[in-house]
This record gives sequence, structure tokens and C-alpha cells, in this order.
Amino acid sequence: MAAPPSARRDRIKPHFGKLVEMTNEYVYGDLWERPQLSKRDRSIVTIAALVALGWEDQLNSHIGRGLGNGLTQEEISEIITHLSMYAGWPAAMTASHVAVDVFESKKD
Repeated sequence: MAAPPSARRDRIKPHFGKLVEMTNEYVYGDLWERPQLSKRDRSIVTIAALVALGWEDQLNSHIGRGLGNGLTQEEISEIITHLSMYAGWPAAMTASHVAVDVFESKKD
């Protein structure tokens, strides 16, 4: 399967072509297509990891991807709330702001 469109990847492609190629081929073309986990489950795992690591830019796109893979806003909120005890309060508070930005952008 082709990688989802990404203006951010398109922006860096002229300078980091190999990195974008690896992202498209290995991350989205292979890893996300493995049948052992559903895309919905992969979204849960990915969102949890990004919250814990504090990687806001990637969290933003993966929350949107999670919604597209069948997660509800309530489930994403619960993932972030659950992680507050494991990844830390600041990580959860930051992620909650990212999530609300995504939720509000999807209303349009």
C-alpha cells in the first residue's frame, strides 16, 4: 500500500529523499501492512509510543490516522489519559492539546 499523503514529507523530500523513500517503503509499505495487527491496533500502539516519547509532530498526524483507522475521539482521549500515569503528566497534557487541535480540525 502507498504511504498516506503528507505535506510534511513532501517538504523534506528534496533534501532527505532517502529518508522519505524509507518511510514510504518500509514504514507504510511494509510495517503498517503486516497482518498480525489491525491498522486500528497499530494506531493505538503508535499513538501510545508517540505520547510517551513526546513527539508532537508525528503525534498530530497519527491521531488523524487513528481516527481514519476507526478510533474514536473518546478512545484517543482515554489512551492519553491512561498514559498520564505511565508516560508522565506533562506528556499527557501536551498530547491532549495536540489531540484537541486534531479533533477541532476534523470538524470542518
